Amino acid sequence: MTAIKHALQRDIFTPNDERLLSIVNVCKAGKKKRNCFLCATVTTERPVQVNVVKVKKSDKGDFYKRQTAWALRDLAVVDAKDAVKENPEFDLHFDKVYKWVASSTAEKNTFISCIWKLNQRYLRKKIDFVNVSAQLLEELPKVAEESVPSGENQSVTGGDEEAVDEYQELNAREEQDIEIMMEGCEYAISNAEAFAEKLSRELQVLDGANIQSIMASEKQVNILMTLLDEALKEVDQIELKLSSYEEMLQSVKEQMDQISESNHLIHLSNTNNVKLLSEIEFIVNHMDLAKGHIKALQEGDLASSRGIEACTNAADALLQCMNVALRPGHDMLYAVKQQQQQFSDLREQFARRLASHLNNVFVQQGHDQSSTLAQHSIELTLPNHHPFHRDLLRYAKLMEWLKSTDYGKYEGLTKNYMDYLSRLYEREIKDFFEVAKIKMTGTTKEGKKFGLHGSSGKLTGSTSSLNKLSVQSSGNRRSQSSSLLDMGNMSASDLDVADRTKFDKIFEQVLSELEPLCLAEQDFISKFFKLQQHQSMGTLAMNEAEEMDGGTLSRSYNSAVPQAISSEKDMIRQMMIKIFRSIEPELNNLIALGDKIDSFNSLYMLVKMSHHVWTAQNVDPASFLSTTLGNVLVTVKRNFDKCISNQIKQMEEVKISKKTKVGILTFVAEFEEFAALAESIFKNAERRGDLDKAYIKLIRSVFINVEKVANESQKTPRDVVMMENFHHIFATLSRLKISCLEAEKKEAKQKYTDHLQSYVIYSLGQPLEKLNHFFEGVEARVAQGIREEEVSYQLAFNKQELRKVIKEYPGKEVKKGLDNLYKKVDKHLCEEENLLQVVWHSMQDEFIRQYKHFEGLIARCYPGSGVTMEFTIQDILDYCSSIAQSH
Repeated sequence: MTAIKHALQRDIFTPNDERLLSIVNVCKAGKKKRNCFLCATVTTERPVQVNVVKVKKSDKGDFYKRQTAWALRDLAVVDAKDAVKENPEFDLHFDKVYKWVASSTAEKNTFISCIWKLNQRYLRKKIDFVNVSAQLLEELPKVAEESVPSGENQSVTGGDEEAVDEYQELNAREEQDIEIMMEGCEYAISNAEAFAEKLSRELQVLDGANIQSIMASEKQVNILMTLLDEALKEVDQIELKLSSYEEMLQSVKEQMDQISESNHLIHLSNTNNVKLLSEIEFIVNHMDLAKGHIKALQEGDLASSRGIEACTNAADALLQCMNVALRPGHDMLYAVKQQQQQFSDLREQFARRLASHLNNVFVQQGHDQSSTLAQHSIELTLPNHHPFHRDLLRYAKLMEWLKSTDYGKYEGLTKNYMDYLSRLYEREIKDFFEVAKIKMTGTTKEGKKFGLHGSSGKLTGSTSSLNKLSVQSSGNRRSQSSSLLDMGNMSASDLDVADRTKFDKIFEQVLSELEPLCLAEQDFISKFFKLQQHQSMGTLAMNEAEEMDGGTLSRSYNSAVPQAISSEKDMIRQMMIKIFRSIEPELNNLIALGDKIDSFNSLYMLVKMSHHVWTAQNVDPASFLSTTLGNVLVTVKRNFDKCISNQIKQMEEVKISKKTKVGILTFVAEFEEFAALAESIFKNAERRGDLDKAYIKLIRSVFINVEKVANESQKTPRDVVMMENFHHIFATLSRLKISCLEAEKKEAKQKYTDHLQSYVIYSLGQPLEKLNHFFEGVEARVAQGIREEEVSYQLAFNKQELRKVIKEYPGKEVKKGLDNLYKKVDKHLCEEENLLQVVWHSMQDEFIRQYKHFEGLIARCYPGSGVTMEFTIQDILDYCSSIAQSH
């Protein structure tokens, strides 16, 4: 066993810096006998770690290997099975129970004793030793324990070697002696255990010799014992001195404890005094209102700037004192309660005094402004409220204080302000709009004429009368048509231009006066009543109006305004609505009056209103003016759509006389007038899209109704009506350069060209009627499959028939026919478009084309016949030129 222990120490534990203290040869209980060793080890380095290691022999050789290790601190129970009888079985309780059977009871007891001693020395923990003999659990001698204190840096090889059967590593001399001994045996050691027993017997012989040597030196031992006795006496004396010192130190310790306790009480008292002083200073500093502030709150002059400033500072100081965050327990102090009551009384008294003073200021403002109404009623201007706002803004901080301290009085002041100012603004705005209406109509009498008696207006009336006129015939009736058109143009252009310009300026002046008034009032309300102005309210007025189609509103403007707004922002809006409740109705009345005076005024109003809505939203999209003008813009857009619808309706209701020449249709001329006026009004307008939509509707209606009138015309050929009117439309669109009508301009040009060509071809069939019929017959035969050179063999189309037809149209007869054609065309065409020379030139070109076509047919169908026309192309040119000059 000693040799195995030596081998295990060398091969397994020395490399791991461990020392093997005890070993037992075991096998697991109840299983196949496979021997292994349980080893008790300690580390050589501090702190010492104690382990139980399982070592077994390798299957591949004669060497041992480390299999499992448990820390001794994890061992809970050691069960020896029987404390009286010899039993090699024992259990170790780690994370689970391990059952072992030792090779002998002696080895088991030695191992358990070593475990107990290691626990006592290194761990001092409560390991339960069950069924273990008391002899094995004897404690180590106190001398041994004291010689190896737990915290002392000591050598692991000291004083307890025999008790724990420590292994002592061989020194160099011992290793050399063993090698010499083994050399004597020539290393032929077949039985290691026999060899170990031999060495053990020799060691016993040596131990005996050593004991005899020690006993021989008894004298030296006696001297040593004497020295030990003297040393013990000295130790006793030292212990007595240490005891006396300890008693003196105990007395000093008690005195120091008393001093420490006294210092603690003093420190505690000082701490309490400091905290008390801090609390008193906090209350005094935060809840003490200066006498000057109290006097200002009770008697301060609220009319002067200095008094207002003093009251403002005093109110702020009072609010700070009332809002101080008291610490726990302060509110139970009588002085604090008394001070809080005084603050509440001062707040109530000052709030009542402030509210009464501001109510008086509101009332006085109404009286002062009323005195200036007469002055402003003469001019188209609104009274300026800036001085009143400037004076009231001195109280803005006091209003903020009132809002946070007494919301009931603050709310009452708000209501009173709205009541007084709404009546004042209602009078001012009503008078302002009355002046505007008077200036629009010229006099009050005219206002009754246009505004109250439902007149259709100057332009509307003239337009209606023109639409009811029958289209005049050519010749002797052209002058009548011209005079009627001139009368209509004078009414629409000369007389109305000045009125429309005046209306435009007045309407612009109205909007320009309202805009700063509303913005200034909203800004004042926000500052004076300390309300947060809205920054995200919808800017939907423009889009809402654009979504309307044909005068039908897709939805109202108010329904598109976002509903989720804060209470303060909603309060500003509600205040502005109540204060300026008369603006929207007055604007709608003014718009209705302007529409009655002249339906084209809706164009001016649409441009102006759109511009002011856009401007108001850029300045402040949340302003009351922006939303109000947005609502009014919807009404203006509706009137504009109504104006367009009326024009379309008038086009559809046009009737023409069966006996009169058509000429340029009335609604075509009116479209030109409308487009020219609209382009001048919308030149730099923001709402160009509305006009473009109206253009599309109008031009399509013009196209449809021109064709309708052309189909119904009996006096004037259909092609002439289409040609002249579409030429006029094309000329108008080319002159005005309306980008959205480029496609319609091309269409008008195409229609004009097509009908010009159709009219020319139709008209030229008259002067050379028989010749045309003859050659149409020739072309018909060729189309039937007869070769061109064989047509002359046809009885009806032989050379003799050709010469007969040609002789019927000598140059003189042709000139006469062309002259009659010229007169007929002149009767068909109207003077306004001046298309006679254009049509005549086109006829000349078409006649020459027909002449060349006839000559070509003669050359192909009657080759070598020598038959030619009685006139030449030069004759045609001379005839046409002579006819044109003679007329």
